[in-house]
Amino acid sequence: MSARGSGQASRIPGAGRGAFGRNALGRGVVLMYLSLLVLIPLSAVVWTSTEGGVAAFWQAISSPEALAALRLTFGAALVVVLINAVAGTLIAWVLVRDSFWGQGFVNSVIDLPFALPTIVAGLTLLVLYGPGSPVGIDVAYSPVAVVVALLFVSLPFVVRAVQPVLMELDRESEEAAASLGAGPLTIFLRVILPSLMPAILGGSGLTFARSIGEFGAVVLITGNIAFETQVASVYIFGQIEGGDIPAAAAVSVVLLAFSLLALIGLNFLQDRWTRHED
Repeated sequence: MSARGSGQASRIPGAGRGAFGRNALGRGVVLMYLSLLVLIPLSAVVWTSTEGGVAAFWQAISSPEALAALRLTFGAALVVVLINAVAGTLIAWVLVRDSFWGQGFVNSVIDLPFALPTIVAGLTLLVLYGPGSPVGIDVAYSPVAVVVALLFVSLPFVVRAVQPVLMELDRESEEAAASLGAGPLTIFLRVILPSLMPAILGGSGLTFARSIGEFGAVVLITGNIAFETQVASVYIFGQIEGGDIPAAAAVSVVLLAFSLLALIGLNFLQDRWTRHED
């Protein structure tokens, strides 16, 4: 009866087309939305960057000032990724595995960089770590200030990526390893870390992408000194103010390309790691 009923349902004209139509409509809406917000604007930036031809594009991205800004940006971003991969994992571990007074407050503070306007973050860092610092630390107007600012705005990415994975980990594997004589470090490196790596890689990719495009948090504390503390986003802003839109677009395309490659590469590593673990 059920087989005949299902067979009759499959022969009803248009029975399978309703879901297909809804799926096609959903995909169309998603693609249109992404096109309007992401693909078309990015295509416009790429088009603008090549207005003067390939020679002008190369000249824009290979000028000494542009190269200095790009080197500082990518160098600081890589340092921030390495620090956040370790510190973010440690913070997530403490929040999940430990219990202490004020834990809820600390957990809420992690998301503060998401809620705080970045220019306010830059002002806060300048007051705290600039001239007249109340804690006696003055790193303003130096490359160190770039790293400090990027660490602040990218803090939540690795923490929030690792935290739910830690919460879902099965403790039985850890207990089994401990019963076999494995120490805490061995358990972490051999049992826990492999499960956390996809989340760490994902958070690191977001950290890198956010770091190379950050503007508000760095513009005040770095002082925007050419060849010393000027990051690529501030350099782009300066080119726009000077009326050289194609040059600004050319450097923007470089940032876009590196962000895209980093995210694709880390997603590939995530997939490979996940398949290897499975």
